[in-house]
Amino acid sequence: MCKVKNMENKLKDLSKSQTERLVYIEFRAYFLGEVKRSDITERFGVELAAATRDLARYRELSEDNIVLDQRTKIYIAKVNFKPIFQHITDHVLTALSQGFGEAASDKTKPILFCEEPRVLSCPSLEILSKISRAIYRRKVVRIDYYSFSSGKTSREIAPFALINNGLRWHARAFDRRSNEFRDFVLTRIENPIVIEDSKPEDHELSIQDAYWSRLIELELVPHPDHSKDHAIIKMDYEMSEDVLKVKVRAAIAGYLLRQWSVDCSPKHSLTGEEFRLWLRNYPVLYGVDSARLAPGYSV
Repeated sequence: MCKVKNMENKLKDLSKSQTERLVYIEFRAYFLGEVKRSDITERFGVELAAATRDLARYRELSEDNIVLDQRTKIYIAKVNFKPIFQHITDHVLTALSQGFGEAASDKTKPILFCEEPRVLSCPSLEILSKISRAIYRRKVVRIDYYSFSSGKTSREIAPFALINNGLRWHARAFDRRSNEFRDFVLTRIENPIVIEDSKPEDHELSIQDAYWSRLIELELVPHPDHSKDHAIIKMDYEMSEDVLKVKVRAAIAGYLLRQWSVDCSPKHSLTGEEFRLWLRNYPVLYGVDSARLAPGYSV
């Protein structure tokens, strides 16, 4: 415990910029097995001498993690490597597959060869920027919107969150036209105008969105019809017991269950290899608006 506390104190003494460089050093050593001075200079634009100091500092903090190969002058990860920084799995996978944070660079490329599903629906940056500004600054947006039921309509919305349902991006917002909270697909929005002198009314705030504020716990279990595969299914989803409990917002529960291909029918009646999971506590979806999207669910 004292050793951990001592490490925390050492990390607190680092500047923000040096912390970023040391995290990058550890990232490359941890996930690629090696790190060079040139990796640091190219990523952060520092001189070789500064990169050398950063590597020395990292070794001071954790001498058991990397060792210098005198022949190649490359630092190699040791077998007993133990990270000193926290690495979030999603961030690591994004860095490996898309690059390490160079969002504005045209040189950004995958660190490793990775193949991902093609995104079929991608909002334009012009639309996204207007909606994200409105969310951040708490403004109302005037938009033209296309829906299957109403066609093209003009309306004012008060957005407060972005949602990725696995297939496309939505904005969660209060819709002044229907006088209720709804999801708006970003690719169906045209001509967004942020109303600068606007402010959402009290009843338009996210706290008043019952489905957004309500959290429900989903109990996901291996599909009963795949009994011979239960051990593997539990490995896939890191189930410590026989159930994976996930808390989600009611507003997006249906999206997630569809994305995860979860059988939500009362008697786990959906067939197909894609349905490896069953929603054991399916009654939890009762009264949830997004439940209509959940595979197999019916009131």
